[in-house]
Amino acid sequence: MEARIRALAAHAPEKTLSNEELTKFVDTTDEWIFSHTGIRSRHIAAADESASDIALPACRKVLESTGTSAEEIDLILVATSTPDYISMPSTACIIQHQLGANAAGAMDITAACSGFVYALEIARNFVVAGSARNVLVVATEVYSKIVNWKDRNTCVLFGDGAGAALVSPADDSRRGLLHHAFLRSDGSGAESLVRLHGGTRRPTNADSTEADLMLSMDGRKVYNFAVRAVNETILEVLEREKLTIDDIDYFVPHQANVRIIEAAAKRLGAPVERFYMNMERYANTSASSIPLAIGEMQDRGLLKPGMKLITIGFGAGLTYGGGLIEW
Repeated sequence: MEARIRALAAHAPEKTLSNEELTKFVDTTDEWIFSHTGIRSRHIAAADESASDIALPACRKVLESTGTSAEEIDLILVATSTPDYISMPSTACIIQHQLGANAAGAMDITAACSGFVYALEIARNFVVAGSARNVLVVATEVYSKIVNWKDRNTCVLFGDGAGAALVSPADDSRRGLLHHAFLRSDGSGAESLVRLHGGTRRPTNADSTEADLMLSMDGRKVYNFAVRAVNETILEVLEREKLTIDDIDYFVPHQANVRIIEAAAKRLGAPVERFYMNMERYANTSASSIPLAIGEMQDRGLLKPGMKLITIGFGAGLTYGGGLIEW
């Protein structure tokens, strides 16, 4: 048995925040942000919106488009590093309840920006093993609530968004076929991209400041890791599938920074035009960036049956990986 993506949908909060608007409270400029990152604006969740809230529209769209009832879902996997609650309960359980998926198991996947890639591979394995028929894979992030808006080196990079995909057996159609993914990690860089306080290593206490609870990043280390990770992932997937760069219609990388993608494409000798990028409009949405990109590609009519896509995730952990999808 093989597994495929039956449908995919994305959703972003209505509110947007442009670079120009950012300059009103952050010491930066639109020109600097765009030239260094490729970002012009980002979507921002409302004060009362959580990760589960912004995921639900994408989930419902996927179920509606496939004619699948919530009761037919066997498992819900949620990739997020900005959950509704710290550690427990899982955001997947909140989504399960809101959808009315009363027969579904539910759990969160913590692989940060690689989360969608990891979750798809877990879903694929459940389906291939016959343990589940319909797995709802969700990626949802609300980074606007964990970034330090006084830190101009990080706050300009991130945005909010969500995506969902329904993974099922490929019995009736091979469209959206998922191939065995390549997954890796490098925990030696664990504190290169981290929320240092709030866990059991550094619990929150009376001395903790607001900044201690927010995201911090060593930009140079993350950049160098990311370029290597993109190259290694693509080359590994190509070798496994016995394909060449010319066989791939689109590379869909995590939308972190245009400079990372351009540097990786140059090292690979691959046309940068085949790396789909939309961080200009969404910024870095962590685990949600790949489904947001694929969703936009669908809406623009760029994806045709039989096209080959390679997804590439990389981020905190440090985690990375990717896989081949035959659209």
